[in-house]
Amino acid sequence: MAGKSTVQRGVVPRARSEQPIAAGVDIGHVHLKTADIARIRHFYVDILGFDVIVEMPDALFLSAGGYHHHLGFNTWESKGGKPPPPGTTGLYHVAIRYPTRAALGDALRRLTAAGWPLDGMNDHGTHEALYLHDPDENGLEFAWDRPPEEWPLDAEGHLAFTGRQLDIEGLFREGSEDEKKPTT
Repeated sequence: MAGKSTVQRGVVPRARSEQPIAAGVDIGHVHLKTADIARIRHFYVDILGFDVIVEMPDALFLSAGGYHHHLGFNTWESKGGKPPPPGTTGLYHVAIRYPTRAALGDALRRLTAAGWPLDGMNDHGTHEALYLHDPDENGLEFAWDRPPEEWPLDAEGHLAFTGRQLDIEGLFREGSEDEKKPTT
């Protein structure tokens, strides 16, 4: 039916717009201000492994898997700037979704090897998440989604987020060479 939006993934919304957005709409990329292109490049490229798609003296566009860009950074209005102080409005965090639990484990190992601190972690039932800040103090969530059929739903089909403790040791081992070695 043209113009109709349908619920995807079996989650029943708690409220619906009278004129719902198309169900296939998603977030294509995030573009952030940075104080220092080189510092942000080191974090996202050298530590996390993103590919550089375009690099200019005042802007950087990054991707995973050949997309035109997932993340953009610029110093057009922020070169040498400071993060907004606590208590102000703005972006809480950018969620970077990894395709598998093993890929999220790889991100955790990269952060650990770089000595990069985590702010928190959680198992939400729908996904496992690591929380941290980038060099410009932008909040980040690194996450892996469980298959939708495993998401916790209540009797009416509404999402029932959980706050289970994340198995951080298991995540660290997921996909690592140590995990692949046979036990004797």
